[in-house]
Amino acid sequence: MSNTNQASRFPRAVRFARTVYLAAGIVGLVEIIPLYFAEALINQRQPPAITHAEFYYGFLGVTLAWQVVFLVIAIDPVRFRPLMPVSWIEKGLYPIAVGRLVSTGRTSAQILPAAALDVVWLVLFVISWIRTQDRR
Repeated sequence: MSNTNQASRFPRAVRFARTVYLAAGIVGLVEIIPLYFAEALINQRQPPAITHAEFYYGFLGVTLAWQVVFLVIAIDPVRFRPLMPVSWIEKGLYPIAVGRLVSTGRTSAQILPAAALDVVWLVLFVISWIRTQDRR
């Protein structure tokens, strides 16, 4: 079945997936891009200072690239549906890491709401994948 035909069979599901991935990409860009200009502020407000800037900027680069992937998926969720489970990894690893860090006392529980937001995106990504499956 062609992507166009499948999209016309499930317009609400496709619209939902487009909206979810578009929103995730835009929110991610709004969150990540300012961090490129915030290293000094982070060093000042949240000591100790960043000691390995290459990891900080590497993290930002990879995360920014994923926001672009979300925008690409939003263009045509049916065509790019195979990328959706891969996107779950991007949204699932951070909450797992934060949970582990908080449980071992290596970071403050104040970061939990940010991790919870990624869990919400993960759930919406899974729903998008389920709703766009071929239902022949």
